[in-house]
Amino acid sequence: MAQEWRDHESERYGLALEDFDAYLARAARHADPEQTPPGRVPGAEYWLAAQGEIVACGRLRFWLTPALEVEGGHIGYDVRPSKRGLGFGKAVLRLVLGQASHRRLLRVRLTADADNLASIRIIESNGGVRSGEVVSLGSGKLIRQYWIDLQP
Repeated sequence: MAQEWRDHESERYGLALEDFDAYLARAARHADPEQTPPGRVPGAEYWLAAQGEIVACGRLRFWLTPALEVEGGHIGYDVRPSKRGLGFGKAVLRLVLGQASHRRLLRVRLTADADNLASIRIIESNGGVRSGEVVSLGSGKLIRQYWIDLQP
């Protein structure tokens, strides 16, 4: 999956390609509030596998900063480029929502670029209720904001 992302001009998993043990160690540090780097929110990373290969990744932030409430939210996810449109985005979000509920979060924030119709469908199919739109300070793109209420 990491190589596929690199082939699509994204280095989001570059460290995994260069040093997988370091990638795993970084993920473990980020899951521990005492080891999370300054300025970052602790969170966990989850992988979804199908037929022996990783097809999607979901990340759960344990809480929000004011900036993350506007853009970024509690949960982010991505689907391997060659596996998009097969339901893996919906599945990984559903699984991460379960982890959020397990951590006793009652409500989670998600955001998506307004032109990312696939991500919007994934969020809405998992119970996302649109609560607003903002312009991203980073990209200048329009961002849709959602809340998902979780069962206790």
